[in-house]
Amino acid sequence: MKVEQIYNLVNSITGELLGKEDLLQEDLSNVVDVGTELFDNVSVDNYVKTLVNKVGKTIFVNRAYSGNIPSVLMDSWEFGSVLEKIQADIPQATENESWDLVDGETYNQDIFYKPSVSAKFFNKKVTFEVPMSFTELQVKESFSSANQLNGFLSMLYNAVENSMTIKIDSLIMRTINNMIAETVYHDIPLAEGETYSDKTGTKAVNLLKQYNDLNGTNLTADKALSDEGFIKYSTYIINLYVDRLSKISTLFNVGGKERFTPKDKLNIVMLSDFKASANVYLQANTFNKELVELPKADTIPYWQGSGKDYSLKDISSINVKLSKDGNKNRIVNISGILAVMFDRDALGVTNLDRRVTTNYNAKAEFFNNYYKFDAGYFNDLNENFVVFFMA
Repeated sequence: MKVEQIYNLVNSITGELLGKEDLLQEDLSNVVDVGTELFDNVSVDNYVKTLVNKVGKTIFVNRAYSGNIPSVLMDSWEFGSVLEKIQADIPQATENESWDLVDGETYNQDIFYKPSVSAKFFNKKVTFEVPMSFTELQVKESFSSANQLNGFLSMLYNAVENSMTIKIDSLIMRTINNMIAETVYHDIPLAEGETYSDKTGTKAVNLLKQYNDLNGTNLTADKALSDEGFIKYSTYIINLYVDRLSKISTLFNVGGKERFTPKDKLNIVMLSDFKASANVYLQANTFNKELVELPKADTIPYWQGSGKDYSLKDISSINVKLSKDGNKNRIVNISGILAVMFDRDALGVTNLDRRVTTNYNAKAEFFNNYYKFDAGYFNDLNENFVVFFMA
């Protein structure tokens, strides 16, 4: 199993989240696993390098169709490292010869119809650790009681926990950001000199372009969130997509697979600025508020980072370097992201493992705690995922 060291990435992410750095281009190609159809030669243990990784969990994409941020943490398992997803494609209909009988004709019933089944494997894990040294003997002289000393040590423990929480939460957002970038890259390919303001798609929906085209206006992104007409149109389209994703279709996932997402398995994440604008400009003076409400969603203050001043451009932007396509670098730098909606199985954090190891140094009389974190982050491009943005 391939395990990547990402301490440099999570340190730079921490700077972005705390407002100490401008938004940076983030290489997420070694963080999020988009799955492989077959194992490769690195799918072995990290001890003797010859034991093949075992499948720890298998997911069957077997959801009955009835016609119709977010927490993405999934379960963990003790043995094995691989998340396997098995799917069956929808079979095609053939002629029913029962109603077309011909005298003397032979009807062959011994044809074998092979089902179309494929398996995708996710076998990537990322890891980092936060080390901290502790001692009592050398700092006792600075405190007047055991309670004060314990309070000091408790503060250090809490600082480590806060650091871990910041880094883990940011990695969950990077799982979503990577899926946004993959969706935008595939749905709106840009030629030389083109920008996202010129285009819209079915999975990457440019609400501002659609609104301007429909009304013959030239509303700009910096004024859009205070424009009642744009907010009404955006609410209308987003609510439509909730119903559209509940119907089985190949339009709303990059892989073009037959998928549907019922409302109870749909996750929606919105930029808090967008949600707040809808509440203030759309619902404040409306009697029948339920008619103009956005669907229930998790809200976030930014996708990648706050920048240094929480400007709309910064909080609505991502700048992501995706895994290479052959020798081609794939970079998505887009702003104006307002919301995403996705199937519960489209992305997630699996096999999370937090632990602490300790080592005592008898010579210098201190001990080190190593706060370690491992987890697998995955994007499944065969599951429904839609991005709403304004450019």
